[in-house]
Formats: sequence, structure tokens, C-alpha cells
Amino acid sequence: MSLRLLLHEDSQAKYLVNLLQKVGHNVLSVNEADLMGQADLRVLNYARQQRRVLLTRNCDDFQELHQANPVHPGILAVFQNPDIAKNMSYQAIVQAIANLEQADYTLENQFIVLNQWNY
Repeated sequence: MSLRLLLHEDSQAKYLVNLLQKVGHNVLSVNEADLMGQADLRVLNYARQQRRVLLTRNCDDFQELHQANPVHPGILAVFQNPDIAKNMSYQAIVQAIANLEQADYTLENQFIVLNQWNY
């Protein structure tokens, strides 16, 4: 299964984009969508309109937006650890998404912490 992803500005590294595309995902960055520096609500609304799952490291703000209105294609959140060595690599992010897909987990209307799918 391939996902239609929107990568938030904190997650749009070219290497990650390439890895996601290599495994078949349709990837759009906020930069490509002309949403750099825009309010998080505007980014989420764009994801809703375009039916794209949002990938972000801005977990707290998007969790609040999810709680306020949980109707969206899905939010994949990557929590950052103060210990940089414990943060997810780009490969781990791609693998966590694959694990979600393999489990046939429903993404729509969900705020999903990708760190929990990193195994």
C-alpha cells in the first residue's frame, strides 16, 4: 500500500523524501505545496483537502489540533528525545510506516505516534 503523505517543514529532508518515494509513497512537502511558515491549522487543512496523511515532528501542536477536530486523513507524529541518539532515523521512520501498513492499521482520523511502531 502506498500513502499520500504531506511532510511538515520539520520533516521534509530530501533524504527522507527519497526513502519514502523509493518504497512507493506519494510524497509532497510543505515547501512544494507553498506552505512554508504557514500556521499549523492551515497545513492540516491542506492535508484534509488533498487527502494526505501528515508527517510531523511538531507533535504537541498537531495533537491539540487533532483533539479539536479529529477529522483528517491521519497524523503521523515523530516525538523527539532530548537524547539525540534515541531519536528515530529516517530509515526508522520509513520502517515504522511500513509496520503500520503491515498491521493494516487505520490512519484516518488518528493521531499516531510513529515511535511506537519502530520495531
